Amino acid sequence: MKPDPRHLAQLSVIVEAGSFQIAADRIGLTQPALSRNMRALEERLGAPVFQREGRRSVPNGLGRRLAQAGLAIRIAEEQASAHAALAASGSIGELRIGAPPIVAGRFLTGTLSTFIAANPHCVVELRVGLVHELRSMLERGQIDVVVGPRSLADPTEGLDFLPLIDDRIGVLCRTGHPLTRREEVSPADLEASIWLAHSRGSLLRQQTEAAMISSGVQQIQIGCETDSIRSVLEIVAETDLITTMPRVTTLPYLEGRLTFLGFDHLQFHRPLGAIRRKAMSTNQVVDSFLRQLVASIGEAA
Repeated sequence: MKPDPRHLAQLSVIVEAGSFQIAADRIGLTQPALSRNMRALEERLGAPVFQREGRRSVPNGLGRRLAQAGLAIRIAEEQASAHAALAASGSIGELRIGAPPIVAGRFLTGTLSTFIAANPHCVVELRVGLVHELRSMLERGQIDVVVGPRSLADPTEGLDFLPLIDDRIGVLCRTGHPLTRREEVSPADLEASIWLAHSRGSLLRQQTEAAMISSGVQQIQIGCETDSIRSVLEIVAETDLITTMPRVTTLPYLEGRLTFLGFDHLQFHRPLGAIRRKAMSTNQVVDSFLRQLVASIGEAA
């Protein structure tokens, strides 16, 4: 008959302690109860695990070998308890996160780096993509959370949105651009400028065009078009082209080379937040990261 793993673990404590009474105190049992467990172990085995030496019962060869197995059981239990505690606190597991390119850059990397350093047992996967790609990955369960614009969640009823900031869109140009010397930038100034446009079909492009039309800009003169955020920043910094970018997530990239013009519009409103599936089960790792992200945004505000 198979021995009870608990009895093997208790046997290992007896071997370590060298005394039934000391072992019983460590385990939290009475000495008679521990003795009964050892007799039950011998009955299951059909062989003794102790031998008498005077008035003392000491483990025999079989007892010492079984004590080693009992020690392994105790170690496994302690490790399992430690892992369970880490999982409950969100310090172990997987963090599968997605974000658009500009959000996945310096806006997220600082918080991610801090999270990784504080949670070395977590495996982090950061996926970068356009809004429609991220929505698809989220709906298929390939990622657990997206940090992106609210519009990503709007067409789908099965998604929840946790607001973080209003990452308003602004008109971006190089530092020293002629428009920076204007006290007020007018729609006519924007219509006369040459633009670097974001890729067709992107939410940023759609929002920009809607805001321009609403403000009275009849036509945008496009001198360059790209889906590369890095190219947008580099080209605008070296030319007189203007473009639009979200203000908060672009701020770390300005570096004295780029600046936002003092032009605003109601349609530049761009709520940024954490988007998750409503049917998603509780994920302590994701919750822990989002708490840290909210805290870091609060500190930077």
